[in-house]
Amino acid sequence: MAVDVLLGLQWGDEGKGKIVDFLSPSYDVVARFQGGPNAGHTLEFDGIKHVLHQIPSGIFRSNIKNYIGNGVVLDPVIFRKEINALEKFNIDFKKNLYLYKRTQIILPTHRLLDAAFEKSKADNKIGSTLKGIGPAYADKIARQGMRLGDIIRPDFKERYQNLVNQHITQLNNLHFAFELEPLEKNFFDAIAFLKDFNLVDGEFQINKDILDNKKILAEGAQGSLLDIDFGSYPFVTSSNTMTAGACTGLGVAPKNIGKVYGIFKAYCTRVGSGPFPTELNDATGEMMRKVGNEFGSTTGRPRRCGWLDIPALKYAIMINGVSELLMMKADVLDDFETVKICTHYILKDGSKVDYLPFDLQTEIQEPVFVSLNGWKSNLKNAKKYSDFPKAFADYISFIEKELSLKITLVSTGPERQQTVVL
Repeated sequence: MAVDVLLGLQWGDEGKGKIVDFLSPSYDVVARFQGGPNAGHTLEFDGIKHVLHQIPSGIFRSNIKNYIGNGVVLDPVIFRKEINALEKFNIDFKKNLYLYKRTQIILPTHRLLDAAFEKSKADNKIGSTLKGIGPAYADKIARQGMRLGDIIRPDFKERYQNLVNQHITQLNNLHFAFELEPLEKNFFDAIAFLKDFNLVDGEFQINKDILDNKKILAEGAQGSLLDIDFGSYPFVTSSNTMTAGACTGLGVAPKNIGKVYGIFKAYCTRVGSGPFPTELNDATGEMMRKVGNEFGSTTGRPRRCGWLDIPALKYAIMINGVSELLMMKADVLDDFETVKICTHYILKDGSKVDYLPFDLQTEIQEPVFVSLNGWKSNLKNAKKYSDFPKAFADYISFIEKELSLKITLVSTGPERQQTVVL
């Protein structure tokens, strides 16, 4: 059985958590393949809002096995908080949650380094969530990081201290004041807590699942335009957020990838610093933010808002091999008289292009928009395509034509049932 991949096509916050939860009854396994606690996957059902940071979004389905893959960086303290918050839902974590031994651990000093690096950048801040993600991935690439399998080794504390000593030297060189002792107490308590969970050789287990014809959904975090290689570098996250990341982040061969679900909002948002060609710094952008409740589910930071960007979507579809498009938060645009879509960019040399240039920040002069009629109708009650007003059906058709790909699902609200399969 193939591994289907679900990922975001924009700058993150597209609504992946809801869709994993919606699709998961069709799957036996849900596996997170990259990112860390900077991700915030929001699910809403039975009138309750849930925000998951590291735990896969299939966790609320009792018959689904959930993996945290080796492409993830895991914060033990945040993991313990997440588990404790979920205890009231009577989830059998021993049965349903498995953590790869190869998953990297975020240390307390990684979080301190994250804050120190961001502070040192002055006016060139990346907009980090300060969760220690970047420093943890940096140690992984430098071949000195610590993994979950290390916590059951007899020399764990010695190896931990050797790495922390290096971090302390860096922090001192950056003249960053810190108090490590209380952070370490929480950390080691969380490490003890982690030892009671299923730490497994996940690459063998997931490949056995494939051989056993289990249906597997690989769940991405962040968005394609934040990919460390193909995103708006350096204003990106520190992992591979695209389809290829599912292979390296779970130990799955490329030949085993099946469908690729590409999720996008009916407009665009971005958190933190970095280029954003269609950004609206006006009342329209503020209206999108307010109606869409566009505030980070992890940090609470207000998201920057703008119109849909076709060249950026084309790029994300290309590098991911997207087979189906899923549109989220269409209802946020219900009250707009006019909706706009960016179809091209004017570059600073005067040329007009329909592709994403190497450097969005220095090469793009302005976006080129097409204006369409707004639908001025409440989409939340729609149950099928024929319930959509003509103007919204035209909006869907325009996007499909521009992208040469079908939209197979539209989300019209945060609840599970506010989802229309086309």
